[in-house]
Amino acid sequence: MIELKGKNLETFLEDLKNRIDLEHIPFTDRGSRILVMKNEHGLIIRLAERWYKLTRSISAYRQRPPIIEEWKFIDPQGHTLDYSLETRPDRVDFHTKLGDFTLAFDDTETLFLNLPSSACGIRFTAHMDLGQTDRRGGVLRVTGDIRRNLAYTTNRKILENRLDCVNSNSQVVTFVFGKGTGGLLINLTPRLGFNRYIKEAAIVLENARKNWQDWFDGIPPVLPEYHSQYLYAWWLMAAGIISTRFFTTREVLTPSKIHYVGVWQWDALFHALAYRHAHPRLAKDQLRILLDHQREDGMLPDAVHDEGTITHLDFPVDADVTKPPLLAWTIWKIYETTGDREFLQETYEATVKWINWWIKHNDRDNDGLCEYGHPFSSGLDDSPLWDAGMPVCSPDLNAYLVLQMNCLADIANEIGETQDVPIWKERANKLKKQMDEILWNEQIGIYLAKHEADVIPLKTPFGLFPLLVDGLKKENSDKLLGHLFNPKSFWTYFPVPSVAVDEDKFKEEQMWRGPAWVNVNYLLIEGLTRSGYKEEAQKLRRITLDRLMKFQDFFEYYNPITGKPGLKAAPIFGWSAALFIDLALQETSQAEIS
Repeated sequence: MIELKGKNLETFLEDLKNRIDLEHIPFTDRGSRILVMKNEHGLIIRLAERWYKLTRSISAYRQRPPIIEEWKFIDPQGHTLDYSLETRPDRVDFHTKLGDFTLAFDDTETLFLNLPSSACGIRFTAHMDLGQTDRRGGVLRVTGDIRRNLAYTTNRKILENRLDCVNSNSQVVTFVFGKGTGGLLINLTPRLGFNRYIKEAAIVLENARKNWQDWFDGIPPVLPEYHSQYLYAWWLMAAGIISTRFFTTREVLTPSKIHYVGVWQWDALFHALAYRHAHPRLAKDQLRILLDHQREDGMLPDAVHDEGTITHLDFPVDADVTKPPLLAWTIWKIYETTGDREFLQETYEATVKWINWWIKHNDRDNDGLCEYGHPFSSGLDDSPLWDAGMPVCSPDLNAYLVLQMNCLADIANEIGETQDVPIWKERANKLKKQMDEILWNEQIGIYLAKHEADVIPLKTPFGLFPLLVDGLKKENSDKLLGHLFNPKSFWTYFPVPSVAVDEDKFKEEQMWRGPAWVNVNYLLIEGLTRSGYKEEAQKLRRITLDRLMKFQDFFEYYNPITGKPGLKAAPIFGWSAALFIDLALQETSQAEIS
């Protein structure tokens, strides 16, 4: 039996020491919108908030300046203190010549800074338009359409408390403390009320430590070679969670707190695959938030943000937008791990409506196969599969639908809806037959997408996704296997490229036109396993794990030739971490069996 390395939390925290570098990986906490980072001018605080109505631009929040910047530690005379940095999930220690400044979360909206016993201070710039000092600190506010409020409070003797207006939108806070014990509380909140109650430092730090103990306590063990990255992945699965607010009805993991603030449908499903192993309520809530916002016609939103949902876009085409149908498969995987039959009951009707929406509204030419009506509905936003226009009948979509129908048959059987079982099986078999007749290309030996009546002669891993389909013809699956492990097409240094490397449209750094994505590998490993190629599945699983072990963080996508993170790939990326966890557990389980 494999044991988790280390018998207590302190070992885990030490194993994660200094993984949070504050440059690319922020100090944050489960459910918090606060991201503490640093740049050449000092510490900064960003907020993981989207707020489309602030700028009327979907991605403007990525370029929004920090709400606090140029945060520096100072001596009583106002001179900047140099520091060395030491981080753990529960705290950040800044070692200075005056002593240690220790930062921790008091709650999701409040930072606590334990101060050295000697006289010291801090200085920072807050991009807020109103402010005033008071006897224990001060209050700053952003007014207008988007409201943010900040209160800074100390229980130390105050030597200086100055607020200087830089311009109409910025204030510089200078706060100097006398000798003694105590700390500084910084509460950043959209609420009217503030947290200005300062607990003893020992209590705050112990609570922060205990919160992480509770998080790590339930995680299952993995093989020692994956241990360090596995712990970091579980850190990310907590640190990336955003708090409930407005349309964000559940506690959910955002794909990247820096680059993608919100909930995207298939990201949420992949995140659930990791949570099911240690935090089953979170696994279920990643799905429930999608069902909270299901349309009356059964469609699930592409994304959910604080301000609303995305179900239709007018770019690059004007169409409804969602994400690939993997819900029933994910529900069944959660059930296989948790045995929670009530969750099957809870979600069955909504999942049936979701699959029926695909069948009813997305077979525009009535050939029995479904098409993507919007590029983003595929999840493969800029894939060359869409270059000729939409809609596109793609093999991955129809393979997903067959998989969902077979999972719905299993679910129906488990919850006593036995009359539905043969219906789902029949629909799955009919769809599988149509895939073979319409999308299989015998000359190339792969499934190819179609735009209207025209075949798209482009090899992508999505032409291999019919491996997910139970009972695929052996001669077809063997040919797909040949493509997958061919170094001239898909078996690169970091497989599997999102376009075959021998295609003219392959671009190793352009999102879905070349880079390798962990979710693509995961689905191919699933397909290989379901198709009976267990050794080949293990080969792809092991190389994926090996490549992900080479970096301190998890990224959105990877260069398939060099293996390095994509130049524009988002860091602290949720599904890469989540699927690493699941794959490491698969490999561990296989090792225990053998």
